[in-house]
Amino acid sequence: MTMATRSFLTDRQAEELHKSIIAYLTSLNLATTANTLRAELNLPEETFDLAKAKQYEGLLEKKWTSVIRLQKKVLDLQAENAHLKNEIENAGPLALSRKNQDPANWLPKGPPRYTLEGHRLPITSVAFHPVFSSLASASEDNTIKIWDWELGELERTLKGHTKAVLDVDFGGPRGNTLLASCSSDMSIKLWDPADQYKNIRTLHGHDHIVSSVRFVPANGTAGAGGNLLVSASKDNTLKLWDVTTGYCVKTIEGHNDWPRAVAPSADGRWLLSTGSDKAARLWDIGGTEPECRVVMFGHENFNLCCEFAPSTSYPHLARLAGHEKVPPANSAAEFMATGSRDKQIRLWDRRGQCIKVLEGHDNWVRGLAFHPAGKFLISVADDRTMRCWDLSQDGKCVQTLSGMFDGFVSCVRWAPGVTKDGLAGGDAGDGTPKKKISAEANGGLQMRCVIATGSVDGTEGKVRIFAN
Repeated sequence: MTMATRSFLTDRQAEELHKSIIAYLTSLNLATTANTLRAELNLPEETFDLAKAKQYEGLLEKKWTSVIRLQKKVLDLQAENAHLKNEIENAGPLALSRKNQDPANWLPKGPPRYTLEGHRLPITSVAFHPVFSSLASASEDNTIKIWDWELGELERTLKGHTKAVLDVDFGGPRGNTLLASCSSDMSIKLWDPADQYKNIRTLHGHDHIVSSVRFVPANGTAGAGGNLLVSASKDNTLKLWDVTTGYCVKTIEGHNDWPRAVAPSADGRWLLSTGSDKAARLWDIGGTEPECRVVMFGHENFNLCCEFAPSTSYPHLARLAGHEKVPPANSAAEFMATGSRDKQIRLWDRRGQCIKVLEGHDNWVRGLAFHPAGKFLISVADDRTMRCWDLSQDGKCVQTLSGMFDGFVSCVRWAPGVTKDGLAGGDAGDGTPKKKISAEANGGLQMRCVIATGSVDGTEGKVRIFAN
């Protein structure tokens, strides 16, 4: 023992240590052990009497406590140093340029920028304001919450539904953005962000739970200037509504069971719906009467979500489908995706052919979101993960985010691109203009590298923000 300590202690330091150890052993009534150590160290008994033992008795414990405090201080300083180093690296012009140089390849990374808490029950849907940094979340606690996702702060809570709120969406006429919500109480509500999110209209007409609601884009033949809203219900129908009057203008029938989800195409001409009949249906609403053009079968359980692929993904999906030519970008319903309780994601072409099955989730697939640049598809599921599928690599799963969700992940949304003129209507909801968020240019749009998810965390619901 003496030789081991003398390799890095002076003789005096070693002697002090030995005396402290002997005193410590003596204080524990381990006299035999203390005498054995003294003999092995060749310390004469008269040089370490009772008085000396009292002098050194608490020294070892004090030294050990000091070492622990010092270790903690070192760890704290290391963490602070790493944090400051990260801040410096990320604040410099070079770092910002490097971070933002290729948004087309950006994928969400953990940990999330914010975890937003406040809902008392699971979250069912999230939706981004088309211009401002506002995010709406719907919950089974019968409320909608409006958050500032840039600051991670709750702005307000909207009450009015009497049962679970199942979906939310921002949209409406250009320059007059509205928030739509639907609920198990069989109603759809419209809220005005420019007027304190006042409930300006309630739409009645469905005979059962309304599970999905989406604004139909204005630039389609059926767009009616952005006034159309589509809803899906457990009464087995879809309905088209005029948001300026509150009237149902069309009821679309064809599903044999609950159409749980509906999505409009970017040009407003097409609708994609799917649900408990395990089928996905492509509807043409550009004419006087809606027509079902294609029915897609293949899933082995209830379908829970569906999305149209953006035109930026057509080169990758055309190759997956074996098409010789890439469809034109102005054709808005060439490829689609569906997610199901059978744990699969299926990619379809407009002829109704399944061009790829994406497997990897271990539980129900709840939500889908295409990357605006077209290369990736994002999915979330009840297996508590978010997966990123690379469409340029035959749909290979290139990233799985796990360990940051405490329960089922029920929904996902990618923040929409912002038009360069920045017109989308309204203000922050409190009468004052709210700042526009920064983003990367992408053709006629500015791409926002921001994703929001909603999940079931215990009995509560949480929103997580993943941002560049």
